[in-house]
Amino acid sequence: MPRVIRVHVQTAASFENIEELDIDEYKIWTTAIPEKGGANESIIEMLADYFDTAPSNIRIISGNKSKHKLIEIK
Repeated sequence: MPRVIRVHVQTAASFENIEELDIDEYKIWTTAIPEKGGANESIIEMLADYFDTAPSNIRIISGNKSKHKLIEIK
């Protein structure tokens, strides 16, 4: 069953990190800048490592151009 999480993203950070704030709510810091989908790609890669799954199992449901995103993990 897919899991949906809420993510708040801080782009262009000086470090990369994922912090669990609550059940199914996370904050992600990425060094990527939000241009041409670079930050979204970085977030997907980071979440894939964090949840030990393939990047193809992670999909941004809403918030492609927002700091607040809903993400589905299969």
